[in-house]
Amino acid sequence: MAFKSVNVAIIGAGVVGSSFLKQLASVKSQISYNLILLSTSRKALISENYKPLSLESWESDLAETTKAPLSPEDLLQYLKKSPEPVIFVDNTSNESIANFYPTLVQNGISIATPNKKAFSSDLSLWSQLFSGSESAGLVYHEATVGAGLPIIGPLNDMVQTGDKIQKIEGIFSGSLSFILNKFSSTSASDEKFSDIVKTAQDLGYTEPDPRDDLNGLDVARKVTILARIAGFKVESPTSFPVHSLIPKPLESVASGSEYLEKLPDYDHEMEQLKQEATAEQKVLRFVGKVDFPNNSVSVGIEKYDISHPFASLKGSDNVVSIQTDRYPNPLIIQGAGAGADVTAAGVLADVFKIAQRV
Repeated sequence: MAFKSVNVAIIGAGVVGSSFLKQLASVKSQISYNLILLSTSRKALISENYKPLSLESWESDLAETTKAPLSPEDLLQYLKKSPEPVIFVDNTSNESIANFYPTLVQNGISIATPNKKAFSSDLSLWSQLFSGSESAGLVYHEATVGAGLPIIGPLNDMVQTGDKIQKIEGIFSGSLSFILNKFSSTSASDEKFSDIVKTAQDLGYTEPDPRDDLNGLDVARKVTILARIAGFKVESPTSFPVHSLIPKPLESVASGSEYLEKLPDYDHEMEQLKQEATAEQKVLRFVGKVDFPNNSVSVGIEKYDISHPFASLKGSDNVVSIQTDRYPNPLIIQGAGAGADVTAAGVLADVFKIAQRV
């Protein structure tokens, strides 16, 4: 497949960013590109003449450089002068960078990113990004929901071809998927909820402070994105009900370690929910819902019959069910919804799509 030559500017070289750079280097034969900028929060590699930076030595080059990152305005001016179309790849979760997206896009610069902030914050920012101007850059963000899983692309296709979305329902958090799959197993288990949360943290499934996962806000951001694509004008991730799994008294403790220390005192609350579900031959899952017939968006714990596709989920997988007029039997998409490699692959696939179109 032939691609037009493009210049690529990358912000972020952490876990996802490093994986993205390795994947980008490995597929050089499939896309004609120059890496012209690679920046972290402290340092930057910048090609003065828009000639390609090395993808073989970027780590050592970045360690040795004394150049500071460009300010947003200087970055814009640099990218605008590029002799080739530019794809800006933001592999961070930085909110200030996300807030600058509309300015980049309005100046013809395309974006590929896993950063949820621009797409799940105030509705006005979303509207600016997708204004429909012919001269605007393209915006692809498949990896903002489900990492590399094909969720946003198919949903966009349904909407753009005139299908009517009825309901979107899914498990969108790898950490909460792991925790509730393990806790809510129908087989007998002596493990308490607090034990499983600690295990999830030890395995690296949660943020350093597990409350950042258990408060449900990350799932709310993903649900906000899907709802907006489907046509639901959600103002923000806090504008609809979000059920936190953090006991009220532990929301304000000083640290994640203190939270984990005190969490066993509240195991009985989750155990009661589990027993109620088991009595009904059901399991507990933490889901996000967009329900058009009932005009509602929500995030929280739900009970599912053991025959339901969500009940058979294993490990930290994500799953989403999309029911539409054309798909009265819902389309089910399931697989790894977290991890650096699958997230980076989702971003790279978006870069390819942009390169085909610019």
